[in-house]
Amino acid sequence: MKSSEKKFSGQPEHVMNYFFLMAEEIREIMAKLGYRTMADMIGQTQHLEVNKKGLHYKSRGLDLTPLLTPASELNPGANIRHMQYQYHGLDKAKDNVFIEKAKDALENRTPVVIEEDINNLNRTSGTMLSYEVSTRYGAEGLPDDTIHLKLKGHGGQSMAFTLAKGITMTVEGDANDYTAKGLSGGKVAVYPSQEVIDDGFVPEDNVVVGNVCLYGASAGKAFFRGKAGERFCVRNSGALAVVEGTGDHCCEYMTR
Repeated sequence: MKSSEKKFSGQPEHVMNYFFLMAEEIREIMAKLGYRTMADMIGQTQHLEVNKKGLHYKSRGLDLTPLLTPASELNPGANIRHMQYQYHGLDKAKDNVFIEKAKDALENRTPVVIEEDINNLNRTSGTMLSYEVSTRYGAEGLPDDTIHLKLKGHGGQSMAFTLAKGITMTVEGDANDYTAKGLSGGKVAVYPSQEVIDDGFVPEDNVVVGNVCLYGASAGKAFFRGKAGERFCVRNSGALAVVEGTGDHCCEYMTR
């Protein structure tokens, strides 16, 4: 007998019987309400009412009618439960280009350099490519700098999210919030172009990456020539980061 089983006097059959009885009672309640399936009950808020006995003295004056009004009354043409799937546009993601151009690196570990433009519509750039690396090579990834993404423009939200070891992503330009979130061994660098600097742009006085960069990062390196927004490196637990200034709440809950 396992040690956990010694702590309980009941039998598995007792649990099974409990759930059978509970299911039977639920079926009876559903029949009274006029429903055959759980799916039919979703969104039917007309059956709900406020338990006034449980209200706190501070909440007794709240009018919860808007929350309990069935959505079908507000918009008769709208569904009241999930009826269609969201299209995420993954087939059009920039990473498909990266994956195609990095085939030799993914299959044979041959170093490649991929030069592309990027804009802030390209969100989570590098993540699908990282998936291809991790499914083949696990947490060990590829040797450093096997895949070099040499980009120009404006990185979208969560650029380099969970970037895998072996991928280096450099951006001549700037990047949005959540850059390198969950960094997992890859390298990231964001810097302004020399042309912009020659025109008077001072990197150390300006923001080049947004808020919450490197949130939850666990390994890898990040270099930003300029300032970052708020909550930089929150919950970082192993990545190395170099930045020329940050907003509030930098390095909160960081463990390493």
